[in-house]
Amino acid sequence: MTHDITLNLINEAATINAGADFSKAAASGLVVYCHGDLGAGKTTFVRGFLHALGHVGKVKSPTYTLVEPYHVDDLNIYHFDLYRFIDEEEWDAAGFRDYFNPSAICLIEWPEKAESILPQPDIALYLQPSEEGRILRLVANSTLGKQVLQKMTCKNV
Repeated sequence: MTHDITLNLINEAATINAGADFSKAAASGLVVYCHGDLGAGKTTFVRGFLHALGHVGKVKSPTYTLVEPYHVDDLNIYHFDLYRFIDEEEWDAAGFRDYFNPSAICLIEWPEKAESILPQPDIALYLQPSEEGRILRLVANSTLGKQVLQKMTCKNV
């Protein structure tokens, strides 16, 4: 059984669909690192994830606020964008450490900006451009991550 999934995403709709498929398999307590250059589709994937869970409304990249919280069906989801993150003291002062708990899902864009203070990811998500759109690679790094990837129905979009 694979603990690594690679999908060819031909357009924005395919990226949204991949996020939606991921949402059906995701479990509380999950920490996901989202890697990719600016414009790679990280926030688009998160939008598909949140809308499939039932969030109604905009999903924007929290570039300036660092985190956007969402509450859907008794589940807390925190979408971090650490692109502009510079101060580890800010992390503790804002109480972000408390967001990582068994009843939440944390999706973190630009995790490399704060890897020394972040918990290890259950899943590492990589988005990169390709000739046909973009390539999404999901890699499990924990038992929970493996369980989530095994539940995914979409093996290629």
